[in-house]
Amino acid sequence: MWAMWLIVVVILTFLELITINLVSIWFILSGIVSLFLSFFINSFYVQFFVFVILGIILMILTRPYLMKKVSTTRITTNLDRVIGMEGIVTEEIKKHRIGEVKVDGKKWSAISKEEIQVGEIVNVKDIDGVKLIVRKGDN
Repeated sequence: MWAMWLIVVVILTFLELITINLVSIWFILSGIVSLFLSFFINSFYVQFFVFVILGIILMILTRPYLMKKVSTTRITTNLDRVIGMEGIVTEEIKKHRIGEVKVDGKKWSAISKEEIQVGEIVNVKDIDGVKLIVRKGDN
């Protein structure tokens, strides 16, 4: 029986290396436990039960933590440099309607949760597609 568990562990390890999405890592660990268990217990059903239950428990307990650690962070682009900058409104921005601001010497489409008049200073809070999300700044 130990040879079967060794093959299962090798196959799952190969699949995990190919996918790199933390799909089978828990079952690799539970397969290793079942491999060692096969030296002491001859019942395949007990080994398989340990394999499945331990894999599920490990997944439930550790997946959220590992996904936070492994998850990809937001890739910054050249556009992200305008976040936090101040700009001036060149075309009135109505609540949830697109207007225009000038930031870093360039004109941008902008949207806000508040109405902002031409000439007012705004702070860039985020980027949504090609629109800046702005708020009124200090005059």
